[in-house]
Amino acid sequence: MKTQVKALVIGGGAVGTSIAYHLAKAGWDDVMLLERDELTSGSTWHAAGLLPLFNMSYATTHIHKYSVDFYKSLEEETGLNAGFAVVGNLRMAQTDERMDEYKLYASTAETCGVPYEWLTPDEIKSRWPLIKTDDLKGAIYHATDGYINPADMTQAMAKGARQRGVEIVRRMQADAVHWTGTHWEVTCTKMVEQGGNLVPSDEQVVITAEHVVTASGNHSQRTAKMLGIKMPAIPVEHQFIVMDQDPDLVKYRAEGHPEHPVIRDADAQSYVREERGGWILGVYEKHAPVCFEHGVPDSFRADLFPLALDRIEEQYMAMIHRIPSCEESGLKDDFNGPICYTPDGNPLVGPAPGLRNMWLAEGFSFGITAAGGTGYYLAQMMVDGEAEIDMASLDPKRYSSSWMTTEFAARKNEECYEHVYTLHHPDEERPAARGLRTSPAYDRQKERGAQFGWVNGWERPNYYAPLGFNDEASRSFRRGGWWKHVVEEAKAIREGVGLVDATAFTKHVVKGPGATQFLDWFTCNKLPKIGRINLTYALTNFGTTRTEYTIVRNGENNYYLVSAGAWTEYDADFLRKAAEDKMEEFGYIEIQDVTTQWGVFAIAGPKSRDVLKEIIVDADPDSALSNKRFPWLSARQIELGMCPVNAIRVAYTGELGWELHHPIEMQNYLFDLLEKAGEKHGMKLVGARAQNWLRLEKSYRAFGTELGRDATPAEADLPRFIDLSKDFHGKEAMVETGVRVKCCTLLIDGPADADPWGREVLYTPEGERVGRLTSGGYSVAFEKSIGMGYVKPELAVPGTRLKVKMLDQLWDAEVTADSPYDPKNATIRVTG
Repeated sequence: MKTQVKALVIGGGAVGTSIAYHLAKAGWDDVMLLERDELTSGSTWHAAGLLPLFNMSYATTHIHKYSVDFYKSLEEETGLNAGFAVVGNLRMAQTDERMDEYKLYASTAETCGVPYEWLTPDEIKSRWPLIKTDDLKGAIYHATDGYINPADMTQAMAKGARQRGVEIVRRMQADAVHWTGTHWEVTCTKMVEQGGNLVPSDEQVVITAEHVVTASGNHSQRTAKMLGIKMPAIPVEHQFIVMDQDPDLVKYRAEGHPEHPVIRDADAQSYVREERGGWILGVYEKHAPVCFEHGVPDSFRADLFPLALDRIEEQYMAMIHRIPSCEESGLKDDFNGPICYTPDGNPLVGPAPGLRNMWLAEGFSFGITAAGGTGYYLAQMMVDGEAEIDMASLDPKRYSSSWMTTEFAARKNEECYEHVYTLHHPDEERPAARGLRTSPAYDRQKERGAQFGWVNGWERPNYYAPLGFNDEASRSFRRGGWWKHVVEEAKAIREGVGLVDATAFTKHVVKGPGATQFLDWFTCNKLPKIGRINLTYALTNFGTTRTEYTIVRNGENNYYLVSAGAWTEYDADFLRKAAEDKMEEFGYIEIQDVTTQWGVFAIAGPKSRDVLKEIIVDADPDSALSNKRFPWLSARQIELGMCPVNAIRVAYTGELGWELHHPIEMQNYLFDLLEKAGEKHGMKLVGARAQNWLRLEKSYRAFGTELGRDATPAEADLPRFIDLSKDFHGKEAMVETGVRVKCCTLLIDGPADADPWGREVLYTPEGERVGRLTSGGYSVAFEKSIGMGYVKPELAVPGTRLKVKMLDQLWDAEVTADSPYDPKNATIRVTG
């Protein structure tokens, strides 16, 4: 057994085995995998082995597609049959709204090259007569999908890994890790059988590794404690039952008919597939409990929990309704085992927060489907520095250790489990663990009809509606009941004045003797002068966009950085590690996360100056906010009543406006002051959805949509924010990459009752797939749908006619000039 390796993978399930295989395939010839028990002894052994391509996430869709394609190649490479039955996947809909969900998904699938077809109820019945279809609206069908034997698949990947030089060590548990500054020292203990349990022996070994990857599955909470971090990966009980033979099914197959596809009845929260002449029923019921939130007992190995049939009775009856011939089939076997979840259902894949060369691959609720693709893309991140797709949506740091707790993860994971088959509206807001992080003005906003969204734990107003308005009932795949309220909010900012709570913004102070040199190297734009601001980007090693910052320069070596609210720990971790690497070269750099110290109100609109004049404390209030004393893209410390405010003259909505950064403890005072001053000017409270629509009219890119690690700032078409006259991190890679795709804004003549969500595929009028939308909404200025996205560079020219796939139809779209609303920024610079 080796004691020194390039990469050490901890966990011998499907995910860990895939990572080891793909690291070796990518060229690392010194990889070791440790498994504390036997390969597949965790959730892998009792997984149903389904391979659903259906996923609303762009990154996860790519991961699932790679897996499905990859598993088909394993036998040729290794000689082992992974048991892949390519029977297809039939996802049925009982309602029109469910069909709308499938149509939105289908457009996303097309952006990733995932094939599908639509089936009517009659077409379903003609192919598979055992299925009851008279209450269905239709279905989406993936012919390339199916199911696999998880154990055989894992063993095939393990053999492929060994063939490429990977050493796999079983019965070896990682107990402690230590970072020396150059590599990891991992203390491991040999595990032995004792009375049916697996217990540590007295035999220990220390393995040194340049990189460590954890793929510990159900043991994720133990892993988190070992690493000294927090992870919201906690298992939930998942049940499925195996039924005795169905005589009608046996007869059907004896007549020469092919195996049924995996049958998914989403409206009944269940899936069904054939198994030796009978059926397997798997469910995602309500009230399935979490388990092992404090760690897996030593006595639990490849074990199961008692079946809880009372929890799944409704789904069982729904199966009999859907496949009436199974009613007399008895129960042959049952499984109730732990499967790890995260609050949003996506795994945690990427660098561990605060640690060097420590990589996480945890929280896989669909681990068999995701294993192949996770290994492939994580290996790219580790070997090359980045993956070919943007993996930020799976980054472990999306749940910040500053507020994420075991109780939060447990309740959200239970919720996520029962939401697997609920309608996934793009405007959904789930109820569990809400009200956790609230700004002081939360109660005031709620009293005024705020309908809140969730971002990085914060409660943030999405929009305002009359008291008693039911947000959940208003959700839709089209224009929901909230739409008219957001229209009025957007108009208020365009025509009058609106107030937005932007407290969730991430905020950092960067200062010290090395701060200026560091930030000049760290970001691609010129640094602002003292008292001014600049928009800029930090790049990856590949020259793609890692983070977007608004930088306010308060002094010679004193900076205030504002970035996206959803990415606080993601940004903080990257910023701190980069500064640590450069401190010896540039000098001391101090970084403070001040996100929770400062609240932010954004006031914008033609009358915003009039409102602030009412309350600013200045010797000459009429000129205090004038272009001369307070020009666009500048920052000043002002006083609004008794509240000291760091005011920044910038507006994400593209109107005259200011961001008012204020001490968080004074927020209610400032809110009341602004509200009273705004009354005579008709000021309206405005939420994030209207703000999003308005930024589209200005072609303002957003991190996580237009801006990400799969496109450079040049490809985002932001040359004015790139200073090629200086050296900056990622510059050479960005220049060498060139412009493979280009971001553009489109005005869309879409359906009368729907707007794009930013997940739609783009075509030429001739039917060639040429790009995808990254954001979408409605334009109050142009009274039609609007979107932003990426297309081939030659098509990102104003006047280019394209087609957008919405609701399974192609709609006319035209590429417009950047910033179609007020392209010369006249309203932002308005004199006063």
